[in-house]
Amino acid sequence: MKKKLKFVFITLIMLGCITLLLCNYIIISSAKNKTFFKTTTISKNKVGLVLGTSKKLSSGASNPYYTNRIKATIALYNAKKIDFVLVSGDNGSIYYNEPNSFKKDLIKGGIPANKIFLDYAGFRTLDSMVRAKVIFGLDSVTIISQKFHNERAIYIAKQKGLNAIGYNAEDIEGKSGFKVHLREYFARVKVFIDLLFNTQPKFFGDKIIIE
Repeated sequence: MKKKLKFVFITLIMLGCITLLLCNYIIISSAKNKTFFKTTTISKNKVGLVLGTSKKLSSGASNPYYTNRIKATIALYNAKKIDFVLVSGDNGSIYYNEPNSFKKDLIKGGIPANKIFLDYAGFRTLDSMVRAKVIFGLDSVTIISQKFHNERAIYIAKQKGLNAIGYNAEDIEGKSGFKVHLREYFARVKVFIDLLFNTQPKFFGDKIIIE
């Protein structure tokens, strides 16, 4: 009995590892040649979609993922590779509002307020992609986040009929970066589970024209 249980346990672990690697491979392959590190090599899109994250870490320190996405968005706008910015993030309570935080810092960075649109219901990357297509009427978009996040977003966008490329904000190395990248493997498996069950955004709402 113990040998059988051990065999089942090892088999499940192997299947889990294969699933993680396969999902990761599919998403990386789908985004091949669609993410860019330089403004000089990326093509222009009307809208840049920056994916939200918290401004501060739980320790109270600045979140480098947030800071680097702000820098990347400003660089892309200044290079005239986008005309408008759509900030998609979590607005789960009156005390937590990712889109508003991004807007304030993007304005400080020189992007006019009338060029910035906010999606307050971007609770997940899936929500952000679907809502960009359905609510904001986009057929193509430049996603702004770290490369690993852009790859996943590009794959989801493709499955939802949205043509997307990614502009890569600077990533984070070290222990913090390792933890985020490790979680990303499981997030990529979740992508296929969501697609299998046709998971929909938490909210839709009235259409908004970006112009």
